[in-house]
Amino acid sequence: MDFSKIDRLKLLDDLDRADCEDSLYTFLQYAWRWVDPSAFTPGWPLQAICEHLEAVVDGDIRRLLINVPPRCGKSTITSVCFPAWVWAQRYDSQTSGPSVPLLHASYANALATRDSVKCRRLIESPWYQKLWGSRFQLVGDQNTKGRFTNTQKGERLITSVEAKVTGEGGNIIVIDDPNAANEVLSAATIEMTKEWWDGTMSTRLNDQKSGAFVGIQQRLAEEDLTGHILERDHGWTHLCLPMEYEADRSFVTNIGWKDPRKEAGELLWPERFTKLEIDDLARRLGPWKAAGQLQQRPEPKGGGIIKREWWQAYEQQSYPPMDLIVASLDTAYTEKTENDPSALTVWGVFSGADGQSSATRYGSRDGKTLSSRNEQTLQFDESLLGVDVPSTGGDAPRVMLMHAWQERLHLHELVLKVSETCKKMKVDKLLIENKASGHSVRQEIRRLYGHEKFAVELDDPKGMDKVSRLYSVQHLFAEGMIYAPDKTWADMVITQCGTFPKGRHDDLVDTVSMALRHLRKIGVLVRAPEWAAEVQGSMQHRGKAPPPLYPA
Repeated sequence: MDFSKIDRLKLLDDLDRADCEDSLYTFLQYAWRWVDPSAFTPGWPLQAICEHLEAVVDGDIRRLLINVPPRCGKSTITSVCFPAWVWAQRYDSQTSGPSVPLLHASYANALATRDSVKCRRLIESPWYQKLWGSRFQLVGDQNTKGRFTNTQKGERLITSVEAKVTGEGGNIIVIDDPNAANEVLSAATIEMTKEWWDGTMSTRLNDQKSGAFVGIQQRLAEEDLTGHILERDHGWTHLCLPMEYEADRSFVTNIGWKDPRKEAGELLWPERFTKLEIDDLARRLGPWKAAGQLQQRPEPKGGGIIKREWWQAYEQQSYPPMDLIVASLDTAYTEKTENDPSALTVWGVFSGADGQSSATRYGSRDGKTLSSRNEQTLQFDESLLGVDVPSTGGDAPRVMLMHAWQERLHLHELVLKVSETCKKMKVDKLLIENKASGHSVRQEIRRLYGHEKFAVELDDPKGMDKVSRLYSVQHLFAEGMIYAPDKTWADMVITQCGTFPKGRHDDLVDTVSMALRHLRKIGVLVRAPEWAAEVQGSMQHRGKAPPPLYPA
């Protein structure tokens, strides 16, 4: 073989072309100088995003959501380099090759246009033309900032949330930053974005079976498009990259990818963002925005009024003996999705250092303490249910979240579900907020289930607003009196309490404050300092009562 006839430059180009076609991350490194003036900083977060976009092109992922902090190159990857890489593929399919039509959208038309221009410049660059110019060229009569077509019938076009409608579609639809960071607290803007997705963009795939959606954004609020999609739709692959690692949120995706970090607090991309820079950014953003934009968790770590770490973890396989069990219901019997669902939480009062009940008082079905337990003198009464109420002679009482659910139901369905839950959980009393819908539910439960052993009582907040009610029981959480098991439904309650009052719903929050306020009111739930004071007071010698000042 005559090696002198080998075109070494062509051979190097062939190798570069093959490497770039096989790896979007490699393509990104070569293309970076043509799309960004800053130096390329390698990092596994970029590799993770590229790996999942490759799975989209290969047909292994049809619905992809990516959450990543700001300034991590998300637009450069997904809106600039990704379309050019799709067209550079040597294998043709619905999502691969130069014939693929792509539709890109953002919250503002100006941003979508900016990335479209960058993508076009990359395709027209000497480097790209040298490697893939023989496969296709951009068509001159359809080559604008917002829309350009190639000679293989591939097309890249843009739209935006502010455009509201589009008659266009694509085989791959990329939604890059659908929510504006400075407008995320606007209810009107949030609703407009959700309506734009539900009524327009979610139907724009040319082929629902073979096409693919890609959504990428920093989390901004519980109600942003990511939250909306994850709540309503199933089958989405969720790649979430928080700035600092949280072990209880270690994400794994369906293509076998797993967050490589091991230690709590480990940084996402230390070569790009140091701890000092992250802390400075978090201070400027504030806890609410930092939790969403940096941690991809739209609540401050620990929450707002009720911090997440205040909930005490209960790790046993079964609950301890309960002294009193109370259910708390917030009613909204309607199936309209714009309304809050009805919600119910079940709470058990227990005592004893090892989780064993140490009750020495006896309670009625309304939860009031009647007398000290005395088996020789206790007379049977139909109002007595054998409910043990914790005494102040043992450990201070604590409260367990035993069960929770939320669902949109009609009146009859709601009454049935509530009653079945109360029977199953052996509830002693059902609390219902004193409002119009609550009256109807109470009447129906009494009519149909009046023979059951749980009492039903309307709870009147007496003009206190929702925030004030939750603040009134905040100290119980701060003092470590509230427990919850490691269950999905428990995390649902903890999360909603953590995001309140800026979360999407507050129905579960209302049940939390209602139940705990009631337990305090009837004297069952005693704080540790109060318990200690009562014990100390009961041990003091008081002597004889002084004589009256005046004769009767």
